[in-house]
Amino acid sequence: MTKQLLNKFDIDKIRNDFPILKTIVHSKPLVYLDNASTTQKPQAVIDKIVEYYTSYNSNIHRGVHLLSQIASEEYEDVRTKVQKFINAPMSEEIIFTKGATDSLNLLAYSLGKQYLKAGDEVIISQMEHHANIVPWQILEKEIGIHLLITPIDENGDLMLDEFETLISEETKIVSLVHVSNTLGTINPIKEITKIAKSYGSLVIIDAAQSIQHLPIDVQDIGCDFLVFSGHKLYAPTGVGVLWGKMDLLNAMPPYQTGGDMILSVSFDETFFNEVPFKFEAGTQNIEGVIGLGAAIDYLTSIGIDKIKKYEDELYEFLRLELAKIDGLRFIGNALEKSSACSFVHKSIHPHDMGTMLDMDGVAVRTGHHCTEPLMRCFKIPATTRASISFYNTKEEILVLCESINKAIKMFN
Repeated sequence: MTKQLLNKFDIDKIRNDFPILKTIVHSKPLVYLDNASTTQKPQAVIDKIVEYYTSYNSNIHRGVHLLSQIASEEYEDVRTKVQKFINAPMSEEIIFTKGATDSLNLLAYSLGKQYLKAGDEVIISQMEHHANIVPWQILEKEIGIHLLITPIDENGDLMLDEFETLISEETKIVSLVHVSNTLGTINPIKEITKIAKSYGSLVIIDAAQSIQHLPIDVQDIGCDFLVFSGHKLYAPTGVGVLWGKMDLLNAMPPYQTGGDMILSVSFDETFFNEVPFKFEAGTQNIEGVIGLGAAIDYLTSIGIDKIKKYEDELYEFLRLELAKIDGLRFIGNALEKSSACSFVHKSIHPHDMGTMLDMDGVAVRTGHHCTEPLMRCFKIPATTRASISFYNTKEEILVLCESINKAIKMFN
């Protein structure tokens, strides 16, 4: 099965598409297993950014000259690519932001201040990234909303029965991560959305850790908003997406003001541009958006379904091999998981573990992963996190495990 899947997938060709994978770290070949933090970029994305800067670098939506027209067309074409990638109803619902964090802040500020009042409830989960906690806490102080937390069980699964107990007619927004960046838990977002909708709640999905691993269909999910970052999708940093239903976006006030989101300005009154431009103030990360389009083209050429199959097999191998190591304990044993695998060792601090692995060329993440409340839930300060991509191999997993065993021997 493994050989058949690898042959279909052509892992050697894929790895050749990512020039950074040939990097040498401390005299060892790079084994990059920090993909939940950011993914590496294929040559196709790098080339597209170079093409922009060397062939048609110009500002968008402003010039009548040819370079501006080409740049504007390339930029706007990416909306359609994103629309198709997540099966959104229309490209005009695609708003470019700086990333998932920026998108969530936009929603908390714009949707929150338009839609929420004192006493209203917002529900998030115990496994949320800080980016989906702090903006709602600010609204709690500024407006007087109530922020409710859906707990997780000892395996890192969201407790649906507790969610159904929490939600009520007072719940106006449910904002939930699709895949946990720390635990790898895949939440049943379609089921949660259905429950939330029965109470009239709006649903926001943070897809920062799922967009690159799982097929996403916003119409099938039934959510109202979905956010993700480009840099976790093999695209450049500093670019992201907010998708929202058009009627809701039209009703929301602008998040920021400035050029391009203005229709007309006088000293007496300002008229704002239509969606999506209403939420894209100032000069955008043009090369980032164009790079995002190239990343989507690249992933589409391979197929998200094929990527998922390969990564599922690789993830299972990762868990099986790590489970053989004495003194290692997984943090999170949910039934449905993807990509991220967090663990601790009984006698080695995660930061020491990460430093030792780095000396063998193995890049993992250590710390609380911007999920401090989750760390407190498991009564630990931090974890070591290995997170995979479709360019990783079983051989690299074995290098990781060998390096962990070497670190254990040294510390003992």
